[in-house]
Order: sequence, then structure tokens, then C-alpha cells
Amino acid sequence: MSKAFLFEKISILFLLFTLLFSCTSNPDNQEVEIEEPKERISIDGRSILVDGEPYIIKGVCFNPVPQGSTDRSFDQLDADIALLKEAGVNTIRVYSPILEEGVLDRFAEENIMVVVGFGYNQDGKFDILSGTFADYVEKYKGHPAILMWELGNEYNYHPEWFDGDMKNWYEAMDDAANKIHEIDPAIPVTTAHGELPDSLALAMGQNIDIWGMNVYRWDDPTEIFEQWSAISEKPMYLSEAGGDSYMTITKLGYEEGENQKAQADANEKILKSVFDNLETSSGVTLFAYSDELWKAGNPEQYDQGGWAPNSSGVPYDGSPNEEYWGIVDVDRNKKMTFDVVKKYYTEN
Repeated sequence: MSKAFLFEKISILFLLFTLLFSCTSNPDNQEVEIEEPKERISIDGRSILVDGEPYIIKGVCFNPVPQGSTDRSFDQLDADIALLKEAGVNTIRVYSPILEEGVLDRFAEENIMVVVGFGYNQDGKFDILSGTFADYVEKYKGHPAILMWELGNEYNYHPEWFDGDMKNWYEAMDDAANKIHEIDPAIPVTTAHGELPDSLALAMGQNIDIWGMNVYRWDDPTEIFEQWSAISEKPMYLSEAGGDSYMTITKLGYEEGENQKAQADANEKILKSVFDNLETSSGVTLFAYSDELWKAGNPEQYDQGGWAPNSSGVPYDGSPNEEYWGIVDVDRNKKMTFDVVKKYYTEN
């Protein structure tokens, strides 16, 4: 057999194989369009999309600090996840990055997404001042648990941290947001602003994709949604809202002392407002998951007291008793408000 004849046979066989493959894979002989992979997290108008579907944040602020400690611990992670799932929580908000990759993996396995917060000055530990926040973003970009990167927590109440000029913070915030977009363009950037952002914050925060707002307006935050609609077309959510379970005075029929009913009633009305305004809001991370005994005195015991900006807006006594904000107590016993949260998070 000549080499020319052999080459001709091989060419014919190759042509037949190509035609056969084309017919079986595309019987109509049409051009096949390959779809580009969708971004896992995206924004459509005022909506946050996860895997192309609108995502409503049904969340809690999550800072599990054991009794007697001042440090966050994930020693009870399995129990915490079980309670979060039972309550219908799909999102947690943490005030500083989770350093244990296995913890992030567990949240991803359970379809609980994480808003990861970066502080301004945390002694160089993944903070904005040192620029080390970028190292964390670089390491965890693409992790399936991450919903948003968050910059700061109501820093607008603390100009003294920025030489008395909030422009210094807003410039640092926007520069950090821009840096995150360069490293990880697939995940939105947010900030937790104290109350409604003013014109300066909005003008200097152009790189903020989604605005979080810590809002304490008694038991009805409805007006914040109307106000936001009037000044911005970006998505927003309540990064903090809620009430505590301690009454410093007897008021409105609620007795002084630990009063879980006061907390449950307040959270009922707050959550109703949130879910009645989903055309503007993308949800809420209720403050908070668990009671934290380190915040107002001896971390070994419950102490009354504490201070917070706009504290007069805390239902129903105008006093934020910092150690009583959880939907569960420090031992993970469910408080009355747990069932309120469960109702709104599982039925909406």
C-alpha cells in the first residue's frame, strides 16, 4: 500500500468522524452558543442576586463569645449552626474576619453566607489602616461562604478616630473598596453606616456597592426605606436592628428587669417592617445571635448597662443593655424572640 493511498484513507476516515460527531452533538447543524458562567454574587438594581436569584438577607450579627471570655470562639460551632438553621438564618455578619478556613467551609456546607467585616485600626490584623485586609481578600476570594466584604461599623459616630474629619474615613473606606474590587471583582463591597448616610458619605463612597445601615428607631424602621429610596438607587439592608431583653425601667406595660417579651414584641414589629419593604431593602442582620457577657462589666456574669449611639431609639426603654441582645442566651437557650425570628425567616 502506497503512502499516498494510506494518507488519503486516513483523511476520509477523519472527515467521516468529524461529520458523525457534528450530527450527533448538534443534529440541527446550528451554531452552538456557549453560555458564560454567571457570577455567584451580583447586583440587579436594588436587588442582590446569588446564583442569579434574588437573595433576601435573613441574618444575625454573629459574635459568639463564651462566658468568662472576651474573645470569639467557634467551640460550639455545630450547636450554633443547628440553631441558626432552625431559625431560618441564611446569613451571618461578623465584625472581624474569620481566620479558621474550616469554619468558613462549614458555613458554606450549610448554605449560610457570611458578611466579613474589616475594621480600620486592628493593630495590623487584617485592617484597613495597614492594608492587610487585602491579604485576607486575596486568600478567600472565591470562597462560597462569602456574601459581601464589609468596611467599618458605624464609624460616622466617631470622627475622633479620624482627626475630627469624617472625610478621612470616607476616603480610606472608598480606597479600600476600590482595592477589593481590583482583587475580587466578583463579591460586592458594603459598609455598616450608622443610620442613613448623608450626602458626604454617598459622594465619597462611590465604590460601595451595597449600603448597610445600623438603625435603631424604636420598633419601626419603615421611614429609613422611604428615605433611602429618595437618595439612592443602590441596594441596602439593615446591618443592625433589634431590641434587647432588659428593661431599665417599667414602661409601656413592660416590667423592669430581664424582659424577653419586650424584646420579642420589638423584634416582631421590626422584622415585619423589613419584610414589608423588600422592594427597597435586601433584608437584615438582626442584632444579635447570642448574649455577650464581656460587653458591660464582668465577663463571668450578666451586667446591666452599656452605651450605644442613638441609644434613645432602643425599644422600649431607650437604653441598650449590651449583654442582653441575643436571640439565644450565653448558654444557647432560646429566648422568646427566637420563635419570632424563626417565623419571619422561615415564612418569607
